[in-house]
Amino acid sequence: MGLKEDFEEHAVKVKKLTTLPSNEDLLILYGLYKQATVGPVDTSRPGMFSMKERAKWDAWKAVEAKSTEDAMGDYITKVKQLMEASAST
Repeated sequence: MGLKEDFEEHAVKVKKLTTLPSNEDLLILYGLYKQATVGPVDTSRPGMFSMKERAKWDAWKAVEAKSTEDAMGDYITKVKQLMEASAST
């Protein structure tokens, strides 16, 4: 299985977690997913009254130096960690 297929499989698996990840973990996943699928941030930072959108933008901006492959690999690793933590609870 190639990296892209493995990434897509884990993008589906993360939606089936039995426990909701923390907000911090969700932001990490969001940033890595956007970097892997879109690339570097291509929008301006949301205003200070859009806190949720701003946090998501910041999470994406934090990983924009990663290549698509690195972002996919890190996303897969994070999903595996969350799956292990979910299984142990």
